[in-house]
Amino acid sequence: MVRPGRDKLKGTVEVDEAFIGGRQSGNKRGRGTDNKVLVAIAVETDRKKIGRVRFGIIPDASAESLESFIENTVEKESTIITDGWRGYSRVKKLGYGHIVSEKKIKCVDDQMLPNAHLVISLLKRWIMGTLQGSLSEQHMEYYLDEYTFRFNRRTSASRGKLFYRLVEQAVEIKPVIYSEIKGRKGA
Repeated sequence: MVRPGRDKLKGTVEVDEAFIGGRQSGNKRGRGTDNKVLVAIAVETDRKKIGRVRFGIIPDASAESLESFIENTVEKESTIITDGWRGYSRVKKLGYGHIVSEKKIKCVDDQMLPNAHLVISLLKRWIMGTLQGSLSEQHMEYYLDEYTFRFNRRTSASRGKLFYRLVEQAVEIKPVIYSEIKGRKGA
């Protein structure tokens, strides 16, 4: 569902990361969690409304992983808004404007990057509703691609054009055989 050569996000972009996966009793929460996939998210925003989104599976929340995601997702000279996580400390050196959200000290975490957190919340709700919480780590990349396609076209007035774009992309992209999907390790 991803268009080959799609445009990068630009302007003001909130970037964050979240663990996606079903909750199992006894598991740790937060960065030390098991059995979940770490997903980076970038959200175009003008602080009043949400634009396009991009997701990427990252191996860890290190500066290298986050910087690679940002460089592959966001145009240079855009302004990146992040939380205070140290993995974002070198973003300015990559050629981006960098704003660290100041709200962390005085408010609830969800208010710090409101658009990114809203999209993460909607993604998790979509997974619970559509997949009934049954999430396969090896298919996560495809779940994220489908959600990105749906989210970025949420305001489209022409439903016929959405179907046309899907068919157009299906013709342009080489088919993926199920055994290739199944052979992937953790997406």
